[in-house]
Amino acid sequence: MTAARALPALDAATYVPHELHRAERAWGESNCYVDVWIEVLHALGCDPHACLGFVMSLDWEGDQFTFFKPPHEDLFELYGVDVQELTVYKPLVENAVEQLRGGKLVLAETDAYWLPDTAGTDYKTQHTKTTIAIQEIDLDARKLGYFHNASYHALSGDDFTKLFRLDAPPDPSFMPFFAEIVRLSRVRHLEPAALAATSVALLRKHLARRPRENPIARFARDFTRDVERLKGEGLAAYHLYAFASIRQLGAAFELAALHARWLERHGETGLGDATAAFDAISTICKSLILKAARAVGAKKNVDFGGMLGDLEAQWTRGVHGLAERFGA
Repeated sequence: MTAARALPALDAATYVPHELHRAERAWGESNCYVDVWIEVLHALGCDPHACLGFVMSLDWEGDQFTFFKPPHEDLFELYGVDVQELTVYKPLVENAVEQLRGGKLVLAETDAYWLPDTAGTDYKTQHTKTTIAIQEIDLDARKLGYFHNASYHALSGDDFTKLFRLDAPPDPSFMPFFAEIVRLSRVRHLEPAALAATSVALLRKHLARRPRENPIARFARDFTRDVERLKGEGLAAYHLYAFASIRQLGAAFELAALHARWLERHGETGLGDATAAFDAISTICKSLILKAARAVGAKKNVDFGGMLGDLEAQWTRGVHGLAERFGA
């Protein structure tokens, strides 16, 4: 048997993404791991809003903001979704067929060069690591159905062959990408009030893990130096830096604002000030990423002090305000 799928048949041509990927947003996509989980949970009939509290522990890591991901324990507590590492001891395509046949999804790091949904950015342009969730595969027909970024997609033919290295001779030096299996046998759908209560409990946990020092203050101390360095390295280097830093910060706190609004719809009160602060962080980051790009491209001296100071103040207002509200 060389064809299998984990979920009832999905059609990439008619699939409707979750509202988090359809609504007007400052950051249409966050990062590949968060975005793929939003769509996987959506396909399972679960509400991904409930898991977004994990962004509260975002920190400045010295050269990037935390690459934020939904913790596996949160996914299990909220939805009964069980994630385990997949040991890739044979060609990944064979592992995928076996796991899908058992009713499990496969999350795998892959090369975006062979993903047609990245047309205009990476597809057949540059080799970039990204995470997809494999839900349907047909080895004989060379077809794949997968979640990636903001939707569900399909690929076939040469893209399938190249993605899984089916035309490459055995290479003992090749290191396979990281992969996980997603067990679906215990998926549950809590009633809205119970889901919101569980989400609040997890939010308290992540607020308790928030950085002890304002991470934007530490980011600001590094940022001017980094921009000066990037003027000598060019815009290509800047875009990589901006994705790992400004974009992660802005996208994370846009999700934080969306999470707070979802909690308000489920009966929580007193979140308006924090929501406004998180929206402000997202908006300022959109301006900062463009202003810094112009500074790097033109090699001009630009004063970022006002924007960085505002970001720092909004983080304190939002995160500490939310922590006080929930007693974290």
